[in-house]
Amino acid sequence: MRLVLTGNGAGRRTNSHVVIEAGVNSRSVVIIEHDGTADHNGNVEILVREGAHLTVVSLQLWGDDAQHLAQHDAEVAKDAVYKHIAVSLGGRIVRMNSNVRFAGEGAEAELLGLYFADAGQHLEHRSFVDHNVANCKSNVLYKGALQGKGAHTVWVGDVLIQKQAEGTDSYEKNQNLVLTEGCRADSVPNLEIETGLIEGAGHASATGRFDDEHLFYLMARGIPEDVARRLVVRGFLNEIIQQIKVPALEERLTEAVERELTAIDY
Repeated sequence: MRLVLTGNGAGRRTNSHVVIEAGVNSRSVVIIEHDGTADHNGNVEILVREGAHLTVVSLQLWGDDAQHLAQHDAEVAKDAVYKHIAVSLGGRIVRMNSNVRFAGEGAEAELLGLYFADAGQHLEHRSFVDHNVANCKSNVLYKGALQGKGAHTVWVGDVLIQKQAEGTDSYEKNQNLVLTEGCRADSVPNLEIETGLIEGAGHASATGRFDDEHLFYLMARGIPEDVARRLVVRGFLNEIIQQIKVPALEERLTEAVERELTAIDY
């Protein structure tokens, strides 16, 4: 299923409230695409029923003047599998919250994100995983790239493992690649554990420039430096794109990232 929300002009306000329900033992992919220009406020409620497998992909492909504020709240039932993928490439300001809580044991949630901030863009993603039920799993991975003066990204990840959530297995990670001077990436992983009877829990955050060893390896084989740099960034971000599992959309996003990369002045 594909839902497209198009803005009709700078300063125009749009509001949306979407409810997605994946039925018992169902298999589905829902793509929510935002483009055009507007001041957008969106809420998405997601119910993943027992045994269901649901993937929700939210694309922020706005024009340069758009502002996007959104909250996605998901409840994942017993033995259900939920994957949420946020891709933010456009918009002057994007602020997006992605939240998950569980409604039965054996549930799994994966929150993934990709963002590429250009000069003057503010792209902000926050996630909250509430482990309120025993024997559930969660994985959070957000990856971003920044280029241009004033490019700013924010990622805040929160995982709460409540006292009754024994057997929890949880991990969250954020990685940022700074491509030029004048960028800022804020990354804040948070983990609160109220019981020691868990399978595992951890978090990680890293922000840095190109891996010189990767560049040297490619350039030593005759690849020009600008091409080598694009290959490194493309490989870094492709880990998220390939999780979508919709070939046409993966190809489209790969091309969009390539356009971002060709605009970089190293």
